[in-house]
Amino acid sequence: MGRWRNVLRTPLGLTATVFTVGVLALAVVAPILWTDEANAVDTSNILASPSAEHWAGTDNLGRDIFYRVLVATRLTVRLALSATALAVVVGLLIGTASFLLGRRAGRVVNAGVNIAVAFPGLLLALFFAVIFGVGATGAVLAIGLAGAPAFARLTQTLVASVAARDYVAAAQVAGVGRVRILLRHVLPNISEPLVVNATIGAGGALLSFAGLSFLGLGVQQPAYDWGRLLYDGIQAIYVNPAAALAPGAAVLVAGLAFNLFGESVAKGLGVQTIGVQSLPETATDRGEAPDVAHQTSATDSAPTDTVLDVRDLVVSFPGPDGPIRPVRGVSFSVRRGEAVGVVGESGSGKSLTALAVTRLVGDPGRVDAERLELLGADLLAEDTKAQRHLLGTSLAMVFQDPMTSFNPTQRIGGQLAEVARHHQGMNRKEALARAVDRLDAVRIDQPEQRAHQYPHEFSGGMRQRAMVGMGLMGEPALIVADEPTTALDVTVQQQVLDLLKAIREEDGVALVLISHDVTVVAEVCNRVLVMYAGRIVEDLPAADLATGARHPYTRALVAAVPDMDTDLDRPLAVIPGRPVDPADVPVGCAYAARCPLASARCREEDPPLESDSLGRRVACWHAGEPIALEIEDRELEDVKAR
Repeated sequence: MGRWRNVLRTPLGLTATVFTVGVLALAVVAPILWTDEANAVDTSNILASPSAEHWAGTDNLGRDIFYRVLVATRLTVRLALSATALAVVVGLLIGTASFLLGRRAGRVVNAGVNIAVAFPGLLLALFFAVIFGVGATGAVLAIGLAGAPAFARLTQTLVASVAARDYVAAAQVAGVGRVRILLRHVLPNISEPLVVNATIGAGGALLSFAGLSFLGLGVQQPAYDWGRLLYDGIQAIYVNPAAALAPGAAVLVAGLAFNLFGESVAKGLGVQTIGVQSLPETATDRGEAPDVAHQTSATDSAPTDTVLDVRDLVVSFPGPDGPIRPVRGVSFSVRRGEAVGVVGESGSGKSLTALAVTRLVGDPGRVDAERLELLGADLLAEDTKAQRHLLGTSLAMVFQDPMTSFNPTQRIGGQLAEVARHHQGMNRKEALARAVDRLDAVRIDQPEQRAHQYPHEFSGGMRQRAMVGMGLMGEPALIVADEPTTALDVTVQQQVLDLLKAIREEDGVALVLISHDVTVVAEVCNRVLVMYAGRIVEDLPAADLATGARHPYTRALVAAVPDMDTDLDRPLAVIPGRPVDPADVPVGCAYAARCPLASARCREEDPPLESDSLGRRVACWHAGEPIALEIEDRELEDVKAR
């Protein structure tokens, strides 16, 4: 409410609010008070000029024009609001269709909206008026449908921006249906801009209605609105100009009141209004490039305790010169109770691999794999209720940014309870009790009180723990944590990591931990997958990460992390060059351009990911070869020179 009070604190906002309330109040009381005076016929006083008795004169039947303008307020406002409501409803249905219907049908709907928006609104209104015929009903349909494309475009943009948020992805991982996500998580978060633009749209609808009635296509006699009165007044403008000025002034004042009120609300709330230039930007792909790893498996069949089995995973996106594959054939498996870390630079494919596993790669991305199974269930199969139930109860996703992981308009307890109500058949009371229990399980103090608070009332660490608690509402067999300690201080990071470790050890839950920090992964995980340019280049035990890594890239990642033994007199170790662009992956080993061991063979042949006698895997033609000291020294000199 405080934000809405801001509207009244500016002179423009207060003035616009007073005028808008005045118009609405007049629409209610005017027909009650002055209908008889407005309809009184006086043939002895036809087309009279303004006087003390008739402030705006009389019409061709001697009826008082001023009273008729006042009484016409109700019909004018009612028709304008009806047309606005129709535009909003139809716009919402069309604007949310692409979210509900999926990729192909959504593209058709979007194309239709783009075509409709290209036509001027008044031209569309005239077109529909011809189709539906003259009269008030036809005019409502015409103006409402003419205004729907603008609301549909706005809704599409707002839905797309909210649909990219982590809390929507969390609901998808939980197996919540699209309709429920739309009603519970998307629409509440776009309601303010829709209300603001609907208010402005009401002003536009009022002006459009007056225009249609003035042209004879709207309200017909004996009914009358301001547009009809303006049409009648024009006929006698040379005899009594006030007959046209009075309804024209009413249209002007009411239209300005609605538009200025909407603009004031928009400024007070910080909301953008309808318009091609002011539309919010559509949310795009996540900041990090797709994540993927290519591995070969020792056997064709997965062990019986395998929770996640991924074989030859490929994620692709359309590009100007053909598909771009930021994930290029990743194969790995995770067993019950095992913790697998995924490390690599930004753009190596870590997060995209996680999104593919959790079925969160959106359009226009494409996920292909020889095998992608969770607890033996095919995740590439058609979306079904059983599959959503599996994802909602057996897989938990902990996202990178705890602030965007929860819906800001809903209480924490209600968001956790949604999973239990949707998948476990609990009623509201039982689900909330389960949510309180899960908040307690993730070590949040006063869980009953915290369950009734909003996300902004939680600290960053508490939000992250609550996100883990959401995943524990069911009985997850796998937790996928994508940079769960980002933006948290060191103490809170350790608390979150300890929590994940405790959950894994107590309940036998498998963990996939994605991180840039190799020291974090080495501390928490049993096994580490090192990714570069969309492939897994090394798979080794976490205990061997610091001293037993064989791939030059893995050793460079470890060396780039300073420790207590780092020589402060020498420059920090860096990896020369830049990561590979997924749209331009070179021939041969993708790391060759940055590798001090690269040979001609590295630049011509891409090394396969092969296993050694200990089961460790590495993709390198020079795996394990020492990096000459003089090469390291020369690189350090280059760093100093830069």
